[in-house]
Amino acid sequence: MFWILLLIVVFGLLFLLTRGGIGLQAWLGILAMADVVLMVAGMSGWIGFVLLLMIAAAFVFFAVDDIRKKWVTAPVKNLIEKSLPPMSDTEKAAIEAGTVWWDAELFQGNPDWDVLLKTKVPKLTEEEQAFVDGPTEVLCGMLDDWQINHELRDLPQSVWDFIKQNGFFAMIIPKFYGGLEFSAYAHSCVIQKIASRSSAAAVTVMVPNSLGPAELLIAYGTEEQKAYYLPRLASGKEVPCFALTAPSAGSDAGAIPDTGIVCKAEFEGKEALGLLLNWEKRYITLGPVATVLGLAFHVYDPEHLLGEKDDLGITCALIPVGIPGVDIGRRHDPLNIAFQNGPNSGKDVFIPMDRVIGGQDMIGKGWRMLVERLSIGRGISLPSLSAAAGKMACDTTGAYARLRKQFKTSIGRFEGVEEALARIGGLTYMVDAGVRLTTSALDAGEKPAVVTAIAKRYLTESMRQVINDAMDVHGGRGICMGPSNYLGRTYQSIPVAITVEGANILTRSMMVFGQGAMRCHPYLQEEIEAASIDGEEGVNRFDKALMSHLAYTIANAARAVLYGVSGGWLAPSPVAGVTARYYKQIARFSAATSAMADLALLVLGGSLKRKESISGRFADALAYLYLCSAVLKRFEDDGRPKADLPLVHWACQFCLYQVQQALDGVIRNFPVRPVAWKMRVWAFPLGRRLHLPGDHLTHQVASMLIEPSASRDRLIAGIYAPDSEDDLTGRLHHAMTMSIRAEPVERKLRNNGKIHGPDQSYDVWIENLVNEHALSREEADLLKATRSAVRAAIMVDDFSVDEWG
Repeated sequence: MFWILLLIVVFGLLFLLTRGGIGLQAWLGILAMADVVLMVAGMSGWIGFVLLLMIAAAFVFFAVDDIRKKWVTAPVKNLIEKSLPPMSDTEKAAIEAGTVWWDAELFQGNPDWDVLLKTKVPKLTEEEQAFVDGPTEVLCGMLDDWQINHELRDLPQSVWDFIKQNGFFAMIIPKFYGGLEFSAYAHSCVIQKIASRSSAAAVTVMVPNSLGPAELLIAYGTEEQKAYYLPRLASGKEVPCFALTAPSAGSDAGAIPDTGIVCKAEFEGKEALGLLLNWEKRYITLGPVATVLGLAFHVYDPEHLLGEKDDLGITCALIPVGIPGVDIGRRHDPLNIAFQNGPNSGKDVFIPMDRVIGGQDMIGKGWRMLVERLSIGRGISLPSLSAAAGKMACDTTGAYARLRKQFKTSIGRFEGVEEALARIGGLTYMVDAGVRLTTSALDAGEKPAVVTAIAKRYLTESMRQVINDAMDVHGGRGICMGPSNYLGRTYQSIPVAITVEGANILTRSMMVFGQGAMRCHPYLQEEIEAASIDGEEGVNRFDKALMSHLAYTIANAARAVLYGVSGGWLAPSPVAGVTARYYKQIARFSAATSAMADLALLVLGGSLKRKESISGRFADALAYLYLCSAVLKRFEDDGRPKADLPLVHWACQFCLYQVQQALDGVIRNFPVRPVAWKMRVWAFPLGRRLHLPGDHLTHQVASMLIEPSASRDRLIAGIYAPDSEDDLTGRLHHAMTMSIRAEPVERKLRNNGKIHGPDQSYDVWIENLVNEHALSREEADLLKATRSAVRAAIMVDDFSVDEWG
């Protein structure tokens, strides 16, 4: 009876803790009453007495304000004040930039599912759909990736003209200035279709619509700057680029060495106040062909022409490339992908103040401008490129795996190949779900810096896995370059996506959790601010935040244990049915991640910033919680199609397993072992019980890639997929269609014992079967046409010695 009562008391206390809203004094009173009840029920008297003493001590130290502030709050405040590392201006700007959204719900341990499920379903307007179906489709038909990357080393002039004339550089520019003013989702759809045809063309279109002059002008430019530049950018009269990275300042962009010195000089025949610029940049996409250069540099005012400060901070300006001192035009060669990219520099280039984006008042605000706008573009361009690569891989690899036969069996039916196909399909579904959810948030007006960092890092890494698997399945068909290779260039270009707009290693280890902890935590920023305030005001503010923080952490720890010991059964789910368990596991791991992160911050303090492996694992947990929720949101948005459930199950099981492994990695490597043991109780009270998708589910997903279906169509929707047998990928589609039509005939022959042997040619064998009346003429023609189509689809290119040279 005692043990039953003990379990009831423990679960009751855990349940009350998860609810929150109960004051500390009331809590201690409840604990005292529970102790008395257990003593009456048979608990040892001395144990009960010790517990009462501990409760009384806690009451004195935590419930009596004056004592708590003197003996608890003030020492903790002093400790935090001393242990916090200094925060640079660039770090402050990064932390304060953008907004928090669903990421905050996940980080805080008690997600409100309405925030997710009431996010608007992404849809194209009629105008946007017409652009995707019209000019974008036409553009894709004009793109020959072998010609672009191997022969011309550039887009053909006809393609450049078509891009400019049809507004591909103007997707984000308002209609008032001659732009298309597309949604983030439409922007993504356009990029996906182009990227499924040519990475070089996609990057060319991406850059003017991402972080660059147009984006910065729309948000911060003066009316005069907007009126002059935006129509010219929209029409393609001006080709923009943005120069940020320097040889000695890449991911640490706050250390930009390029300078602008405030001075007076003659400009257009008159003395003008302006900036004397000196810079050296590299890796600048569209730089070699740009006509207007967006430039980030550090402004100094040694003569104090603008005020008392010498160092005025990072600033952004627009530089016409034709003015004296600008050196631009040379090219880099990024892994043989022929988009325009190169270095540029400037020597003693004078610009008047009206060239500063936003005018003179925006001097020193450049870094905040950059990180705020990067939190938008970073969530569209490269994630969309990743989705396109995944969809293209699903389409081509599924078709190839059906057509290519070994041991008289399609290789797509081998279990080893099925593992790769399932990863391709499941990860692509997850990537596309992440793109759709992220662009929906952007279209709703959010600027979620943490979410877009997750999208950029984790979706490009998923693309890497997908394309590697696709190459493995294709084998020699994938590695022999030539006009008929549709996969090799994408494989070559993967490191470009991994590197740009924030290198993936640093995005994971420093940005996702670092920004997430500061931006999403409800009390951390207030505690840090209060810790820096002296006197009674600082103690009072810190005390209020600290007590709220403790209650928040305890509630999340209790929630994690309660959900964990019940296998997630007690966690909430906004839906019923087969996907409910995934919502419950997200709620469980959200609570565990939040509680563990709080404990890590409390124990390690400022040194957690330098524990990049631990913070990277916390980032993994947060990222895969986000992606799992994106998968569930997509399933709901699509109307819960039953046929898509294998993809949903695979993606959710994969994501939740990654969360489990990430939290286990934090625990196993946490430097303070007693704290790690406590974390394990919170996160895994019944042990690690999740696994990667099993063989049966793997088979289901792999089969979806090699069989035509509505689910397969939904999975690859949005890419350029022609059916013409003369087209690069159209040959695959044509051959797959022919192969499916021929299969009943082939089955009939096998059932009748008619097997083609090596002693005669295929065509002769077919004609003999016609003469024997085992085949009709129509059936014979179908089999021969199918064999020819399959051969055309699987063949690789070869070159003469002269062509090779």
